[in-house]
Amino acid sequence: METDAVAAEQIRLFTEEGRLANDGLADSDRPNFCDQPPEVIKPFKGAWEKFLNWARSESLWILGFGTGCGAIELRPLMTSRFDMYRFGIQPRPTPRQSSVFIIGGYASVKTMKRIVRSYEQMQGPKFVIGLGSCTINGGMYWDSYNTVNRLDHYIPVDIYIAGCMPRPEALLAGFQKLKRMIKEGRCEGANKYAENFAWYKANQKRIIKDWNMPDYNW
Repeated sequence: METDAVAAEQIRLFTEEGRLANDGLADSDRPNFCDQPPEVIKPFKGAWEKFLNWARSESLWILGFGTGCGAIELRPLMTSRFDMYRFGIQPRPTPRQSSVFIIGGYASVKTMKRIVRSYEQMQGPKFVIGLGSCTINGGMYWDSYNTVNRLDHYIPVDIYIAGCMPRPEALLAGFQKLKRMIKEGRCEGANKYAENFAWYKANQKRIIKDWNMPDYNW
């Protein structure tokens, strides 16, 4: 009950005052935490935004977050048979260099806070692909006490690629779908996250009980 009361107070602070609760932090720890929620960045209008969306869609820098068997399907895309580079798709080593976040396989309660932190470190605009059935409904682990069944309850998801596991051809089809959506201006997940920040954080807090990393103290 005490945890619920703290969560309710933090949501109230965000909703009414537009800030996050950082009470109780030592002065030495305060620089490690942020009390400002993400802001909505409105897209440009007209031809300029169309040009930017075209450029974004043709230069997808991916961050692969392999939690299980799903990650194995990303490797063939880098070989000469599938050659994802011809589509402007390039893997990157860190969240701050990436624009596409790929969650491959099931998401567990233990790994969710790493997923959330990686997503929040990415610069906008950013896009998310849920790879495999586990990200949709938990897959074969749907009834496990430690499995997250709906990834889009915790971070926005632009494209789901169903299968257990989907073949590399399905991944390429998913990338092509994502590219079309970006060009059409329909991938506003980062703004959706900012607009519904309190809802996403409330969902995250229901399953993450030991958040012990910097950035947001919530």
